[in-house]
Amino acid sequence: MSKTALKEVSRKADNITPHWHQHAKEIQKFGTVISDMPIGISENARLEITGRLNVLLADTASLRDLYKKSHWHVSGPTFYQLHLLFDKHLEQQVELVDGLAERIQMLGGVSIAMAHDIAETTRLERSPKGREEVPVIISRLLEAHRIILDDARKLAKKASDLGDDGTNDLLISDVVRTNEMQVWFISEHLVEMPLVLADK
Repeated sequence: MSKTALKEVSRKADNITPHWHQHAKEIQKFGTVISDMPIGISENARLEITGRLNVLLADTASLRDLYKKSHWHVSGPTFYQLHLLFDKHLEQQVELVDGLAERIQMLGGVSIAMAHDIAETTRLERSPKGREEVPVIISRLLEAHRIILDDARKLAKKASDLGDDGTNDLLISDVVRTNEMQVWFISEHLVEMPLVLADK
């Protein structure tokens, strides 16, 4: 037996060394769906819905990251409450990201996942690298919510029309309700209100 063959036999007999130098072709291309899924929704409907869900997922992931940036960069008299609120909203957006990605997979699609792919896909305006004033931070967050809510409602209607009640439920019960609640909480910080003496 040659040295190469002995080395190969020895390597195969090794049950503790990780086989981490592995490469193979993709098993499913992005932008496709599994052709035959026993869930009662046509391939064409699933293809359309997963494509639109991936855009919403990219926007939601971008909003998640915008909340973390805002959490780090907020300053001023409202620092403490906004610092905590932004992190709470981030955690809720993390759950939405996971729910949207899993729904895409359930429909036989491939969910967008990496930061560079999300950046190429999102419709949210890119924020500057530096810090901004609190009213600008909140306005930027509200604009992101507006885009997501508008799209989620339209997609929920489309999903319902195509017989995809699961996607409709996810969008209305989770995405719309969560984003509406977050809009309420942060928009109240842009209301001019006397702190000590009421206007007469």
